[in-house]
Amino acid sequence: MRRVLFALFLVVACATSAVADSIEEAEAVYSRGDYARAARLFRPLAEQGNAKAQFNLGVMYEKGQGVPQFDTDAVVWYRKAAEQGHALAQFNLGMLYLNGQGVSQDAQEAEKWFRLAAKQGDASVQFNLGVMYAKGQGVPQDVREAMYWYRKAADQGYASAQFNLGLMYAKGQGVPQDAHEAAQWYRLAAEQGHAHAQSNLGVMYFAGNAVSQDDREALKWIRRAAEQGQANAQSNLGLMYAKGRGVPQDFVRSYMWYSIAAAALSGDDGKDAIKSRDLSASQLTAAQIVKAQELTRLCQQSKFKACE
Repeated sequence: MRRVLFALFLVVACATSAVADSIEEAEAVYSRGDYARAARLFRPLAEQGNAKAQFNLGVMYEKGQGVPQFDTDAVVWYRKAAEQGHALAQFNLGMLYLNGQGVSQDAQEAEKWFRLAAKQGDASVQFNLGVMYAKGQGVPQDVREAMYWYRKAADQGYASAQFNLGLMYAKGQGVPQDAHEAAQWYRLAAEQGHAHAQSNLGVMYFAGNAVSQDDREALKWIRRAAEQGQANAQSNLGLMYAKGRGVPQDFVRSYMWYSIAAAALSGDDGKDAIKSRDLSASQLTAAQIVKAQELTRLCQQSKFKACE
């Protein structure tokens, strides 16, 4: 009897290892963009009940990768994985219900799947559920509920949730307005490279709002955001050069950053950037304006990495 049980254990262990190897192979093939072969590898695993393969096959049907694009088939595979507790499958199934893709539109069913996914602790799912509550997308608008899910994700280090928490503290949405708390959450997100958080934190240092006024610290964060293409930060960097705050006054560089910001901003922000650029231009000679325009072109071509 012991030998039989031991042999059975070996068979199960080998089978489990084989499935893991097959999933890894399928995922590697998918990552290389060979979708038709990936679908062939995922399908037998999905039919055997492997939740990860079911989820991946659902993604491929939703996107039409290696298989015909069919939302109804995506629903089938997402549901199979979701019923096994696969968090991303639950979230994606919720999105299909929310948008009425492959199923009748049903906001209540969507919310059910979103909550099941979020309760499993996936930070990206918790963040997205927070966004939905904040905007009232597919769920009743509820800023307190948004704060709850943002905090869950933020406590796991999810940068976008940390930024959104900071924003809600700054505006007093769902919580008492608290600039110090906002600065703390912005900093956590900024240190992870979140451009909007870097921009907002830089502005707080520039103004001395809830942090000690510090032009060098303001310049550091605003520059990091600007170099990621954050247009408001680019405009603020133009201001710092125009005022000589944290850097030597330089109207050529000011013109350049305002020009870059104006190309990306719209509405009143775009108009303000153009006006500020023109004010900087009024301090320049014709030759300096030509130089500033060339620097603008080079900076944009380098995706904001060769601007200084």
